[in-house]
Amino acid sequence: MKTKLLAATALCFAAALGAGAASAQGSEAGYAVPHTKWGAPDLQGFWNNTSVTGMQRPGDAKALVVSEKEAERLVNRNLLIVLSKQDQATNGQDPNNTKLLEDKNPDRGYNSFWIDPGSKLASVKGELRTSWIVEPATGRIPYKPGARNAGGYSITNFDGPETRPQAERCVLGFSGSFGPVMQNGMYNNTMQFVQTPTHVTILVEMNHDARIIPIVASKADVKFSPVPKWGGESVGWYEGDTLVVETTNVHPNQRAMITKDGKVTERFSRWNEHQVLYTFEVEDPTLYTQVWKGEQALNSSEPLYEYACHEGNYAMPGILAGAREIESQGKVPGMGPGITAGIVLPRDETGGEGFN
Repeated sequence: MKTKLLAATALCFAAALGAGAASAQGSEAGYAVPHTKWGAPDLQGFWNNTSVTGMQRPGDAKALVVSEKEAERLVNRNLLIVLSKQDQATNGQDPNNTKLLEDKNPDRGYNSFWIDPGSKLASVKGELRTSWIVEPATGRIPYKPGARNAGGYSITNFDGPETRPQAERCVLGFSGSFGPVMQNGMYNNTMQFVQTPTHVTILVEMNHDARIIPIVASKADVKFSPVPKWGGESVGWYEGDTLVVETTNVHPNQRAMITKDGKVTERFSRWNEHQVLYTFEVEDPTLYTQVWKGEQALNSSEPLYEYACHEGNYAMPGILAGAREIESQGKVPGMGPGITAGIVLPRDETGGEGFN
């Protein structure tokens, strides 16, 4: 009996040490992680990843962590910030916005009033970051040659409704906030975490999408179905004070960070009272030359707005009719220059200042 008691005590002590180590890695020094009544780390609430920081590092940012002065310079060069300042500079000079229509630019759906890309670089673990990516050291996604545009629908092709992206069909939001990996966009970056003993739900503001994640005892208990899904299939478990989520089986028509055979491993932990540290690891040899990793800050936020997507209105006939009119003039329909181009075009196509 004494031997069994000592063994049980040792196991409990080891478990406590393991939980303490996980907490130390995922939380600010001295912060006591709150727990639910069933003992899980409490991640519930509203969180927001609004920031000028994007997934990849701008070409003229030489380091992951920068000073406040360098951060200010990078913010002022961000394409969405530049376009917003240009838009605001002419505000009131053309009350009916007639000049906006003269160039027949299809990217006129937004002006600066409607967007909220943030005004600062993100502070992750107390550091000003130039990208969510921390590995590789370049801060860039390590695509294989030709793999960047694999799968999905074309954003700038207006041949027919089949080529238009999911956002126009109200299937998924365009910012990538649903994941995998969860990203930030030019607006609607709030999310709500709800936990029960058996599930975690992450409701993202963009397009009102919900990730419903069943919770299992450990990684050894993870099982996936063979059916691809929008946003992939996620299963989670707790390691100390960290929620670990593994996602695969992404629908092949989704413009996701992985193909249907890839895998994303995410970790969520309370960094302090006002921030959740979100880390991710992406594995997909079909798309990438190596595994790549990132860290993101989710900051405490006000409740989200209920997003409503109106499928079946006049948008699709208008989009296609406008494209046919441009083609009749011997031109090729495309994006920009305009605010939407700042998020749609890859960063290396926007002078190193775009959002993606």
